[in-house]
Amino acid sequence: MGKDLIGLIVLLLALAGGGAVYLNAPPPAPWSDAERKAIQSLSLATLPPLPSDPSNAVADHPAAQRFGHRLFFDARLSANGAVSCATCHQPALRFTDGLPRAVGLAVGTFNTMSLVGAAYSPWFFWNGRQDSLWGQATSPLESPIEQGVSRAEATRLIAGDPSYRAAYEALFGPLPPLPSEASGTEQEEAAVTRAFVNIAKAIAAYERLLLPGETRFDRYAASLGQNGPTAPDAQLTHQEAEGLRLFIGKAQCINCHNGPLLTNHEFHNTGVLPAIGALPDKGRAEGTRLVLDDPFNCFSAHSDDAAKDCAELRFMRTGDDLVAAQKTPSLRNLEGTAPYMHAGQMGTLAEALDHYNRAQDAIVGHNEAKPLGLLPYELKRLEAFLNTLDGPLATAPEWLAPP
Repeated sequence: MGKDLIGLIVLLLALAGGGAVYLNAPPPAPWSDAERKAIQSLSLATLPPLPSDPSNAVADHPAAQRFGHRLFFDARLSANGAVSCATCHQPALRFTDGLPRAVGLAVGTFNTMSLVGAAYSPWFFWNGRQDSLWGQATSPLESPIEQGVSRAEATRLIAGDPSYRAAYEALFGPLPPLPSEASGTEQEEAAVTRAFVNIAKAIAAYERLLLPGETRFDRYAASLGQNGPTAPDAQLTHQEAEGLRLFIGKAQCINCHNGPLLTNHEFHNTGVLPAIGALPDKGRAEGTRLVLDDPFNCFSAHSDDAAKDCAELRFMRTGDDLVAAQKTPSLRNLEGTAPYMHAGQMGTLAEALDHYNRAQDAIVGHNEAKPLGLLPYELKRLEAFLNTLDGPLATAPEWLAPP
């Protein structure tokens, strides 16, 4: 067998295996000014300060954070006394649960989204059906398949626990009298709802502390503005660097996964098949209707924002193109948040990348993604880069465990 043929076989094996073998491979090409600018835009160093939440008067109150921390891990806030917020949002899994679909009192419909950096988003849940972090916290508490407590039951727990009652009343004033009947007067029910909302606002105050930390990619991005790596692990391998080049270029990932959280916080139909045995989800097309009807939205009396500007709601995008569109998730800490997609349909990054590479027609609506035509070694490079986005949270350790 000739040397040329042997060399060709070795090269093909290398390509099929993801490019792990390089035959006199040249170093990565220098970054252009445009590429450097794109890379810097993804760096955590460009993340602005946490936006204020005028709808939640205790959003950044230390006492509310401590109170919310306790509530977040308290399984008594469930119908069976065994499910807490932390059941599905586990700190060790970047505040996800490692399951295709969330399991509370029963198996849910959707994959658990991470809470890390969630306070930067204007929309919550895969379809964006709520528009505040505290509004989001109300939903699983009442959901019959998640925690399944009534507003009165949640309020009764606070009233019956002396330390909880003291924490609540220090923040919000006296708890309302609880109705003796299953359903009280209209005034009693309104007072209980206010207390229930305050519980959710305390939980949201805690969740605002959950922030992403610096990764190897961020250290690499910082090194580009200096004369070399700023730390021993601030350099990317050839494969990772070429994956980054694909991410901001040929693969077009940056079109939706942009900014320091690698999400545009928008909604896109990318042709993901429904979970086995499930009907296609309506996605954002349904979410826009639900968020307008939500009794806890920005327009509601429960928002502490006196201005009620509510620009996100007033100028919310609607239309048929949002059928089956789901929220763009952050790509930070992917290693700890599998499986992927809105119902956990894909167990690995390789599966997700293959899906976007093929970009087949959507069952419902229109697939916005276009086939990429990437070769196997290019997909491996992309995966290698995505794994550089994993890192510890920028949250003090005491907040990452039950109090």
